[in-house]
Amino acid sequence: MSDLDALFESAEDQLRSPLDFVRWGASRFNEAELCFGHGSDDAVTEAMRLVLHAVHLPPGVPDELLRATLTCEEKRQILALLRRRIAERMPAAYLTGEAWFAGLAFHVDKRVLIPRSPIAELIEKGFEPWLHGIRVQRVLDLCTGSGCIAVACAMAMPEALVDAADISPEALQVAELNVRRYALEKRVRLVRSDLFESLDRVRYDLIVSNPPYVASAELERMPAEFSQEPRLGLFAGDDGLDIVRRLLRSAERHLSPDGVLIVEVGASKPALVSAYPQAPFLWLEFERGGEGVFLLTATQLRESRLL
Repeated sequence: MSDLDALFESAEDQLRSPLDFVRWGASRFNEAELCFGHGSDDAVTEAMRLVLHAVHLPPGVPDELLRATLTCEEKRQILALLRRRIAERMPAAYLTGEAWFAGLAFHVDKRVLIPRSPIAELIEKGFEPWLHGIRVQRVLDLCTGSGCIAVACAMAMPEALVDAADISPEALQVAELNVRRYALEKRVRLVRSDLFESLDRVRYDLIVSNPPYVASAELERMPAEFSQEPRLGLFAGDDGLDIVRRLLRSAERHLSPDGVLIVEVGASKPALVSAYPQAPFLWLEFERGGEGVFLLTATQLRESRLL
């Protein structure tokens, strides 16, 4: 029996309540030096999420339920999830099949990246003040993945039609599940497209994109949890700008005259600034943390000639 086996067998015998397993699981997560970069900020939050999922309880349950005695089967279910989180470095969202974004729950699995973009904060605020005075009729979520940005935009802007484009047919299968989950089939159109390639001449009032932007060196340094996600959704060449360069070359042709482009480039921000020193990027700030998201208007794109 391995040390990990013995540790988990002892826990099944000695722990009693959900809170016991949250405390014990958080300690084991910290001991194993797990990475919490997929929706949870710390070991306690991650352990709580997995424990509640295993016993079919929602977040925010009364404390009395968290102190209740678990059945033997419930203990086994909890320990199975905690063990996989440690042994496989599997992100919690893949273990539960669910992630939250902009206050909405989304199905996720290993066909898509786990939603975690700070763009959620912009959606929740209706993109104010950046869209003030603009009647948003058409929105494009480019590199949609799970469809979280497209669905959240449709929910926040009920008069807008939203296109959700991705090159991956597997990702679009997941996005379709999420569009159906919120009964948005009439307002959210899923399009298989290599960036703008299959979008014809449609012009949008708002284009939002969280494209692949991880550079080669950064990809090699990323914790093991990130290797569980599709490489297609992360990797973007030596400097992380392979996709963003193409996006910038074509974006203006797909924006309405007063349209706005918002793109996340994360840690590739310095490389982008260096590559386009003449571009008037507006780097957005977030109350809940996050960086590397820029805004450009259609006019700025046209005048800057970002080729």
